[in-house]
Amino acid sequence: MNKSQELEARLSGLFRGTGILDSDVPVIGISGNFRDGDCTLAQGYWESVSAAGAIPVIIPPVDDPEGIVSLIDSLDGIVLSGGADINPEYLGEEPLDCIGINPRRDAPEIMLVRLAHERHIPTLGICRGIQILAAALGGRLYQDIATQHDRHDVEHDQKAPRHETSHEVLVEKDSLLYSLLSRERVAVNSFHHQAVKEAPAGFRVSATAPDGIIEGIEATDFNPVLGVQWHPECFILNDDARMMPLFRWLKEQALLYRKARRLHSRNIILDSHCDSPMFFDRGAQFSIMNQGIEVEYDYVGEDSPDGSPTFIYNPLVDLHKMTIGRQDASFMVAYLKQHERDPESLRAATVKAGRLLRLIDERISGCAPYAAIALTPQDVFRNKSKGVKSIVKGIENGYAIGLDIDNIDRFRRQGVAYMTLCHNGDNDICDSAKGRAEHGGLSTFGREVVRRMNEVGMMVDLSHASEKSFYDALECSVKPIICSHSSSRALCDHPRNLTDDQLRSLAAAGGVAQVCMYHGFLRKGGGATVNDAVRHIMHIITVMGVEHVGIGTDFDGGGGVPGLEDATWLVQLTARLMSEGLTEQDLSLVWGTNFLNVWSTITGNSSAGICFV
Repeated sequence: MNKSQELEARLSGLFRGTGILDSDVPVIGISGNFRDGDCTLAQGYWESVSAAGAIPVIIPPVDDPEGIVSLIDSLDGIVLSGGADINPEYLGEEPLDCIGINPRRDAPEIMLVRLAHERHIPTLGICRGIQILAAALGGRLYQDIATQHDRHDVEHDQKAPRHETSHEVLVEKDSLLYSLLSRERVAVNSFHHQAVKEAPAGFRVSATAPDGIIEGIEATDFNPVLGVQWHPECFILNDDARMMPLFRWLKEQALLYRKARRLHSRNIILDSHCDSPMFFDRGAQFSIMNQGIEVEYDYVGEDSPDGSPTFIYNPLVDLHKMTIGRQDASFMVAYLKQHERDPESLRAATVKAGRLLRLIDERISGCAPYAAIALTPQDVFRNKSKGVKSIVKGIENGYAIGLDIDNIDRFRRQGVAYMTLCHNGDNDICDSAKGRAEHGGLSTFGREVVRRMNEVGMMVDLSHASEKSFYDALECSVKPIICSHSSSRALCDHPRNLTDDQLRSLAAAGGVAQVCMYHGFLRKGGGATVNDAVRHIMHIITVMGVEHVGIGTDFDGGGGVPGLEDATWLVQLTARLMSEGLTEQDLSLVWGTNFLNVWSTITGNSSAGICFV
């Protein structure tokens, strides 16, 4: 079977059956060149992508933003191909007379790169492609090396055939590029006179020519993006496989992305704890991308690092971000900071909780039919089947009910699914993990609160509770309890985290621990990333069993780390968990089924056995 027959067979298998996502062959789009009214593609690109085991498709220079979005949402990876010069006006510079611009490619490809980067789609930029990465994401370019660069001892526009090499590049030994090519000095071909002058933020230089010209860049922010200045696709046409590791890397990243997207399409993707409503109270919207809101620094109990009382914050969850992250449900809480407990302060807390719950209703009703309030697990499943995002209401801090236990009934009638018994400080219900052990665990009133919550079908959330409060509530409750956003104390010794004994006790009682993405709960001393989040998830699965673990990001309440910075990153988190060996069945449990089953048990509407597929 020749190469054309192999490609035809893969295409036939891809489009046969129940749909394109059912195939395990990733689809990689390659930006097409444009000349004389035709969109063209050099043979080496599609040959290299095909030889790596992926399906190549051409990306035309589409002008319509909606068309670009529709196109890239069907792709698993992208190759940015070579071609004409980039118009420096896009970087705020006047063009030199010596450059040759292709006006049909620049704007569509800049938009393509930005949209793909926002979606964290695996990307390989080649020659012009590395330059368009830099131009689109905030880097700088040399318009013309010959006139703008000091040294001229390397021939960057070789006259030799394209499959021959003309100079070496020095590859950084700690780079992704080095791990792929396995050598520090790599012989490359060269056909360019523009080049990357400065890599964008979130990128590093991974290779340079002897004259200092940047020959490779790669993302450092956990995005799967790599760019090279030479033309690796040319070598395969001479039966030379030296550059195939680049294309195989892209194929493997694209396959993970494809499988993760498919899992999200088939299963409920649920985040059990999000604090976005505190920003609704400051003017944030849900149905649009927020561009930044002025807020106080102590919104997560932290001091201002620069002495100023406020900062500009861009909320981490909205309809746009949930759509990109292919997230189906978010439990949004009315958060109350612990204040005084005199009668006036308690009344004010109850009023504030009611106001925040109404704001959730207003924000979500304002973006119908794309999102809706879900009152039951069945609502979440129904909304998923209709392509509607589900928002579920919660309360963070039982301070909200004051000393009036009937407020539990009132909040339940308002659709509150769970209440976190306390926050950072003891209240009238129980001791906090950051409190003074005022009650020695649950108070007498707190035991009444737990029993009433059981009666009305409201989940008891023990995140933030002290260890003694945790065990008291576990003993008092006749229904499973949850920890909506808590991580492992064995991995990060913080009083807010759960010990392995607590995790085992929680599992034995039929509850769930939802892993939190707050940096201070993931790694002592700072520097937490998505790798630490994955480490906590895998550890807690080992301790509790996969049937008792979920994810509660704490987005907009301090949660979010590099590689998991907002709701757009959830598909990539799934891909990372797949790389750890979790199956689709495992991830279906972790991403929603476990939490939904507990919720169903507590409300009396069992969803056991319900599967979206």
